[in-house]
Amino acid sequence: MLRRKISTFIEHFYKVNKGALLLTGARQTGKTYSVREFANENFKSFIEINFVESPEAIEIFSNAKNSSDILLRLSAYTNKPLLKDETLIFFDEVQKCPEIVTAIKFLVDDGRYRYILSGSLLGVELNNLRSVPVGYMDIKDMYPLDLEEFMWAVGINQDIISKLKETWEKGDPVDEFVHKKMMEVFRLYLIVGGMPAAVMSYKQNNNLQDVMESQREIIRLYRKDISQYDQQRQLRIKDAFDLIPSELNSKNKRFFIKNLNEKARSEMYENEFLWLKDAGVAIPVYNIEEPKSPLKLASSRNLFKLFSNDVGLLSCQYADGIQLKILMGNDSINYGAVYENVVAQELLAHGFENLFYYNSKKMGEVDFVTEHNGKVFPIEVKSGKDYARHRALNNILDCKEYDIPAAIVLCNDNTSQKGKVKYLPVYMMMFIHKENFTNVTFSLDLSGLN
Repeated sequence: MLRRKISTFIEHFYKVNKGALLLTGARQTGKTYSVREFANENFKSFIEINFVESPEAIEIFSNAKNSSDILLRLSAYTNKPLLKDETLIFFDEVQKCPEIVTAIKFLVDDGRYRYILSGSLLGVELNNLRSVPVGYMDIKDMYPLDLEEFMWAVGINQDIISKLKETWEKGDPVDEFVHKKMMEVFRLYLIVGGMPAAVMSYKQNNNLQDVMESQREIIRLYRKDISQYDQQRQLRIKDAFDLIPSELNSKNKRFFIKNLNEKARSEMYENEFLWLKDAGVAIPVYNIEEPKSPLKLASSRNLFKLFSNDVGLLSCQYADGIQLKILMGNDSINYGAVYENVVAQELLAHGFENLFYYNSKKMGEVDFVTEHNGKVFPIEVKSGKDYARHRALNNILDCKEYDIPAAIVLCNDNTSQKGKVKYLPVYMMMFIHKENFTNVTFSLDLSGLN
């Protein structure tokens, strides 16, 4: 059993919301498992319909006039009891049944039962489900285990994590013994990653060969799904997917279109990269011309880095033996790619939906540039001992025009501060979250108009 943050989200959603919830994300991230766990703990009756395993179930929604028609067919289809206010109905792999969007409105209005849906982004059909009627269905993306969830999985005490968060908030150094152990856990995460199957495989016997076999199976599944879902562009998508490890291992980690095809233009492959992003198997990080807010307006769609959705899958795709070298902290390895990959996926999972990097011939390159609390927020990732050398970061911090108040350097060393730059152990990335605007209040003063 794996403890997941999504479980808390789902439980809260169904306490305060009368609508349905659609969980999306790449395959093998644990969506179905999380739904089943929630259902078993909160409902007397649980009905699960998978439209891939049971394609005949699609007929339930064909030409249905209203919720009564659908529920009548559903009761005939299943042998599970339909108990008013005590039944959760789970529609899985809904990309195979686009009619579900129209139907869910009727079912939620009916109000007798609760509904939860799940779908893999490995299918362009799911894009049609994005235009959902407000108030009837919310969408929540799900990702592999983040670093904190991985720490829970391998047995790190919650008191230790709470103490780490306290030092993060105060800016204090971490106890040296704890720091050393956390770096060991972090290096293990670089190998195992956050795919539930790989994490469970490690928990069962600590055998990294079994972990890698789980990861290889997921990679095979992704490549198979690419073939299954997009017949016209599958070869180009496969090529882009397979090139992610080597492109990240290059000098500047940029994804070069010419490595796919010497005569290719970026416009030709843009949909392929977007497909991989929408599928949840790749994370694009776009270049910005200037580190000014709003960053999205300064981004270039032609210059980007393409990261894997899971650092464990990325490590698995590299040459044999890299896992043991990573675990032992071997200095002969260039850790830049895996370090940046793990930070990219952590930021994405923590609400930073738009990720950017900055690169200028004059100023240099900064690994990540995001927006936090209304300000540009640069993050540099250093895997080596020379983490205090960051010319580009210094340049943009010194530029008054950019007005950047602070920056973070994630490194292997302990916490320290120098000017605007805070140096943090790389595992502290688990505490970097997008601000939550739901509690922001504003009172309008109309006294002068009376």
